[in-house]
Amino acid sequence: MTYTRARRKNASQALTGMSCRGIMHVVLPTPTLHTARLRLRPFTGEDTEALFALHTNAAVLRYWDAPAWSGQERAERFIAACRQMAEEGTGARLAVERAAGGALIGWCALNRWNPDHRSASLGYCLDDAAWGQGYATEAAFALLQWAFDTLDLNRVQAEADTRNAASARVLEKLNFMREGTLREDCIVNGEVSDSWVYGLLRREWPPPRPQR
Repeated sequence: MTYTRARRKNASQALTGMSCRGIMHVVLPTPTLHTARLRLRPFTGEDTEALFALHTNAAVLRYWDAPAWSGQERAERFIAACRQMAEEGTGARLAVERAAGGALIGWCALNRWNPDHRSASLGYCLDDAAWGQGYATEAAFALLQWAFDTLDLNRVQAEADTRNAASARVLEKLNFMREGTLREDCIVNGEVSDSWVYGLLRREWPPPRPQR
């Protein structure tokens, strides 16, 4: 399983752009990034159907901390929120597609960017057909490299369900350090669950040997 916690913020809270010194209004253009096998790009309206399928897939949502989408309009709101995130300068959420063929396999995001503290949070979500092939590591590596180079980050944080060993492996391959446990911080499919908190510092990047 390859995704991190979505975190319990609603869309408006996640996109406020508030820093310790006031409201930030810095436009952050969403980049297009290329790796050996993938292209990370801004979402478009053509991604609606694939996004809806992703967020209604029971396997993908096994450790997710939000319910399955109930209608395709939810995918449209998701894409609109991505644009708002860029316009308000709070982060970048990218569609992840195979370079060969262009099939959408998920998304990867840097959100909660705080320029005052030079920090942000990493998240990703991949279709189950793409698991076990190193795509999550490859996509996250590209986004992190862009973020450290472009945003002058000092720290990136990520959280994962403690039962989600695959996601933990992805983060550890990227040199994230497990820093603690949030006890019973989520209820997933009626089950109370814990989250691991991971952190990555600028001086710890890049990993000694980038892995898939």
